[in-house]
Amino acid sequence: MPRNRRLAAAVVAVASMSLLASACTGQSSGGATDDVNAKTTITFWHGWSAASEVKAIQADVDRFEKIHPNIKVKVVGNMTDDKINQALRGGGSDAPDVVSSFTTDNVGKFCSSGAFADLKPFLAKSKIDLDKTFSKPLQDYTQFDGVRCTLPLLSDAYALYYNKAEFKDAGITAPPKTWTEFDQDAVKLTKSKGDSYQQLGFMPDFHGYESTPSHMVAQWSPTYVGKDGKSNVAKDPAFAKMFTWQQNLVKKLGGFTKLEKYRATFGDEWGAKHPFQTGQVAMQVDGEWRLGMAQDAKSKVDIGIAPLPVPDDQAASYGKGYITGTIAGIASTSKKQNASWEFVKYITTDTDAVVDFANDIHNIPSTLAALKSPKLKFDPRLKTFLDIAQNPASNTTPPSVNGGTYQVTLQDFGYDFESGRAKDLKAGLRKTASQIDKDNEKAK
Repeated sequence: MPRNRRLAAAVVAVASMSLLASACTGQSSGGATDDVNAKTTITFWHGWSAASEVKAIQADVDRFEKIHPNIKVKVVGNMTDDKINQALRGGGSDAPDVVSSFTTDNVGKFCSSGAFADLKPFLAKSKIDLDKTFSKPLQDYTQFDGVRCTLPLLSDAYALYYNKAEFKDAGITAPPKTWTEFDQDAVKLTKSKGDSYQQLGFMPDFHGYESTPSHMVAQWSPTYVGKDGKSNVAKDPAFAKMFTWQQNLVKKLGGFTKLEKYRATFGDEWGAKHPFQTGQVAMQVDGEWRLGMAQDAKSKVDIGIAPLPVPDDQAASYGKGYITGTIAGIASTSKKQNASWEFVKYITTDTDAVVDFANDIHNIPSTLAALKSPKLKFDPRLKTFLDIAQNPASNTTPPSVNGGTYQVTLQDFGYDFESGRAKDLKAGLRKTASQIDKDNEKAK
């Protein structure tokens, strides 16, 4: 699921999440007592809604039921975190046993509130070594404050899409590896037309779809939270360096006003008239889904894909990127946690199950074994995303006690800074960090 949709879902869910701590009083995972060999039915809620996705998740369920004929899985799709939270607060017979969410930002509240069961006893019982099963970023965003209440279920990565024909016309022979090279290429690829553009090398504005602060700053390998538990956005130079780079590129490409006027001509991010697919923009930050969307839209762009550039002083880390994904967990209110664990374990750690699901919905596998499976099918151009997913320097945004609120706060500052409403970068980042800390304290 695209990152900005995840972030929107996280923001919508924050209000209802605040009620979870006092409402979730179900079994602890260590006290699960149901007989895993008994005939039973568990309820599984997920967020997928497209016909092909629903078909794929049902195929996964069908394979599980063949292996575990005593466990039937009742599947309910198109579930948002808000609906999930309401059901978990009620804890009635209609509440789910197993939940899959697109919103990794909410893991902090899922774990700290007790809404999801602690999976540590189950992992120990099944002798699952997390370090041998999942990469570090995926482990990071599926736990919070020492509590692991979710596991990864497929993943997403972000990379650089580029227009090969426009690169050739501009005399550029290879995708940029550093931000200096990127800026030079963005300027070469830009063709002004009066107070607008005939073609733009790259849209640096934070409203430019997936070019959000969290996606861009990942290339500087930031630390969001300090050892004292406070926001680190004003102390870690990565954030100031990213915002400085972005503002400088805005100026090199004609200025914020001119860029925003051109952005107003763009088609919808999820439609056929996406500016990269039409050739209006030569380079685009996006996830693995963009290739399929471009093909479905019958785009004539000759698409190249490469890792996003890195800072010049981190050139050796080229190949890393931002990673996020879907998560799965067990409701703490479930009275069928042992049976639920068998299902969660299967869909998240069984190599063939993960590969089959990834093949069906064209996402990146979440286990290290699945990423190397010969059964994995993908367009050769998507290998870039598989490599990013396995790169030890790739990173993610950490879970927070109040979901994705801190990212919204940082993004709002980005809008103010790029537009000139906020002129003092250091002061703005200090104010942003202070607001993040205040919000976190309120959410505890």
